[in-house]
Amino acid sequence: MNLNLIGYCIYLIITGIIILKVGKICYQNGNIFVAALIPNHKEIGTQTNQILLLGYYLLNLGYCAMTLVSWQVITTYSQLIELIASKTATIILVIALMHYINIITITKFIKKLI
Repeated sequence: MNLNLIGYCIYLIITGIIILKVGKICYQNGNIFVAALIPNHKEIGTQTNQILLLGYYLLNLGYCAMTLVSWQVITTYSQLIELIASKTATIILVIALMHYINIITITKFIKKLI
């Protein structure tokens, strides 16, 4: 039995769910945030939020797929769990970092416009 294939499937399912769920939450709450930053321009705010969501999905899903290349050969179930946990934790940290970078960037950009 190849534990790497099992690990890939579990990892992609877990990270896919996390990425989609966090993206949906950030998009819904981001509409309110961007609308407050860009008053009287609701369409621009909505489109900006959609572009941020698309970039978020592409970057995170691409990163998840690329991390599969760096996996070592998995020989035990405990090694499988450790690797999935560490790779998933890395994705969660990347998502959090991206969120804060986006908030800081948007805030600075809007302040320049005002």
